[in-house]
Amino acid sequence: MYVALLGRQPALGIAELERVFGGGAVTPLSGLAALIDTPLLDIENLGGTLKAGVVVLELPAGDWHKVSQKVVQHYTSLWSKNEGKITLGISAYGFPNGSREVQKLGIILKSKLKQSGTSLRLIPNTDPALSTATSHHNKLGLSPNKVELLIVRGKLGRIVVAESTGAQNITAYTRRDQTRPKRDAFVGMLPPKLAQIMINLAHPESGARILDPFCGTGVILQEAALQRYAVYGTDLVDKMISYSRDNLKWLEDTHHISVNAQLQMGDAMTTTWQQPIDAVVAETYLGQPFSASPSPAKLAEVRKNCNHIITEFLKNLAKQISAGTPVCIAVPAWKAVDGSFTHLPLIETIAQLGYKPHEFHNISQNDLLYYREDQIVARELLVLTKM
Repeated sequence: MYVALLGRQPALGIAELERVFGGGAVTPLSGLAALIDTPLLDIENLGGTLKAGVVVLELPAGDWHKVSQKVVQHYTSLWSKNEGKITLGISAYGFPNGSREVQKLGIILKSKLKQSGTSLRLIPNTDPALSTATSHHNKLGLSPNKVELLIVRGKLGRIVVAESTGAQNITAYTRRDQTRPKRDAFVGMLPPKLAQIMINLAHPESGARILDPFCGTGVILQEAALQRYAVYGTDLVDKMISYSRDNLKWLEDTHHISVNAQLQMGDAMTTTWQQPIDAVVAETYLGQPFSASPSPAKLAEVRKNCNHIITEFLKNLAKQISAGTPVCIAVPAWKAVDGSFTHLPLIETIAQLGYKPHEFHNISQNDLLYYREDQIVARELLVLTKM
């Protein structure tokens, strides 16, 4: 059993976990965490999970004092004869206590272990939970002597203690985003982490060939290639094809992998793609960016235009893919001042276009919105299957 600590928008992480491990294997523990019944979880392939760990202790209920006693008792026994110095970080989620109480647990454990001759280096807590960056840079969970305890209290009082198996590799994400040779802010900056989530939401079979009909600078193609998928990208603009080609070449050179890629110009509303197409993952046309909420008339105009382009794309695609083909696309939704969202009309009639929305166990498709608080245009993820 694993526990996953979820990102800023937990519904995306839950959806991703369900698609990768199956809906029945995922149980939300709190608004921040979920349990996954699986023998293996590789965080490197999960964009919506910040940290993951193997569950080692469970309590049906209790307070911080009780869980602290249990942790000290367990690890004093386990590490009393440990060879080599242990580096320990402790992260607490869902408890009312502050960083001082979390640090106190580590100090007590360090003192107990010292009596048995075991040396422990304790990473200081400035917050109840260590940041992902701190966990990553200290390599916690990546070797037997570098341990992070993830102590999570669920909504109903259930407590799990897990040993981390790693945190998100933020260095690798940043490198893939910011050091690739071709970037273009005008066409949008799809984060590699979100591209990874979208690929997992489509959940293609191993070795599948993934089509991105709006490939832009190739972020989705890049992330799919890293997961050893064959990739096929098309775009209306020749410059974007050139950018994708350069970025995929950079990926091959820097990551020492062979990329099976095909790139060509094509209008997603009319082009005929070459087979096979095993899955489709794309950030579609999001319309113009806004720094402030548009007027009702402007919003109606942009919404109508986006809806037309994406509807025609989906109609064109439906004629060219087989029943059962998975599709995950990002479409625009617009955030109002009151926090509500305006969605595309096509979402309500998606079945008429030949697609069935995926039914999740623990969330609704309506929850799959990716945005920052200061953004007007959000990315709404549609997880579909060709009927």
